[in-house]
Amino acid sequence: MGRIFGIVGLTAGLLAVPALAAPVDLVTLYKDLHAHPELSFEEVRSAGILAAEARAAGFEVTEKVGRTGVVAVLRNGKGPTVLIRADMDGLPVKEATGLPYASTAMGRYGNGPLTPVMHACGHDIHMTVWVGTARWLAENRRRWRGTVVMVGQPAEEGLGGARAMIADGLFTRFPKPDFALALHDSAAIPAGTVSVPPLRALSISSSMEMVVKGIGGHGAYPATTKDPVALAARIVTGLQPLISRENDPFQPAVITVGSIHGGTRSNIIPDEVTLQLTIRSYDARQQQRLLDGIARVARGEAIAAGLPDALMPVTTTSPVGVPTLNDTPLATRLKAQFAARLGTVRVVDLDPSMASEDFQYFGLEAKVPSVIYWLGGVPQAKWDAAQAGGPAIPSLHNSGWAPDPAPTIATGVETMTAAVELLLPVK
Repeated sequence: MGRIFGIVGLTAGLLAVPALAAPVDLVTLYKDLHAHPELSFEEVRSAGILAAEARAAGFEVTEKVGRTGVVAVLRNGKGPTVLIRADMDGLPVKEATGLPYASTAMGRYGNGPLTPVMHACGHDIHMTVWVGTARWLAENRRRWRGTVVMVGQPAEEGLGGARAMIADGLFTRFPKPDFALALHDSAAIPAGTVSVPPLRALSISSSMEMVVKGIGGHGAYPATTKDPVALAARIVTGLQPLISRENDPFQPAVITVGSIHGGTRSNIIPDEVTLQLTIRSYDARQQQRLLDGIARVARGEAIAAGLPDALMPVTTTSPVGVPTLNDTPLATRLKAQFAARLGTVRVVDLDPSMASEDFQYFGLEAKVPSVIYWLGGVPQAKWDAAQAGGPAIPSLHNSGWAPDPAPTIATGVETMTAAVELLLPVK
């Protein structure tokens, strides 16, 4: 995640959201989850909290599905089955919100370096809404009929958690859903509002590591070297026309070089530099075109730098995934349900996002309609100030991202339970 999404047809005057409040204990739970984030496939504490809450509400709970995932099932008579997913992992980001419950947690991926960890993408909000939804469903069984399968998913940030749970028998060990639902907090709309993408929700994302090779030497004698730092800089610049000149402007695409590392000292030209990239689009063929284009540019710049074939850049790329596309008929029904429940002023429209998710795999594997929707999280005062030209709102994945807990959680629980009432009606 991590982009301020475009807002369609909204004004600050239309976005005055009424005061909302989640139950005090849900806000307390949120602050605890926020203060104790865990990295992908390390969500032991978070999973334990979700499992305990679901058991207390009367769900049948199974832990360690897909390593650290949680599956909670509540059967309530004959009817369809709805899957509700919340992701649990945090990010390797040092928190800078200044909140009294700010994270000071540290963690590491596997044997990697120790790093600060933060819920910079709002998965703490998602888990809290999941708990509030589970409680409401258990306490209000007279208002719905069927089965709810609530999934606490690990490792969304690495885009591997959904597939790990599926491989561990999510749809064979537990009731297979007829619908799959999820929500995600948004830094683009105020707390108390929601947005339901009619089709395009989130993009394909591929990760690439590129090793740019060279011939190292003394910084005083660059003519005796083939400088991979200079070559890496030319490659980064050379990638820009892949978007600005080779891409159809009506087909969204993003190439970002998020990390560049090379060298040890100012007076040593290194033998190699490593780049890490993310490549995003909404079409698998377009995605492959971008990947091929990156390889072409890198090789061309290396040839221009005079490097032999043995020193051409080497790339390693994650498999091309799938975009998150909402089922349009289901999205239309949910949007109408939310408008009826919240009022039309609190159901807004957003442009498609170039962030990415792995929620789509649940719907694809089960072959059922799926929808993920946006849950506004921006404190109203900060939203109003930004609309008036004040400070910009931190995006998702930013160290300063801090949703307004009470109205965000309250709206999340209200909309997710409204979705269950729509899809699992009492007949």
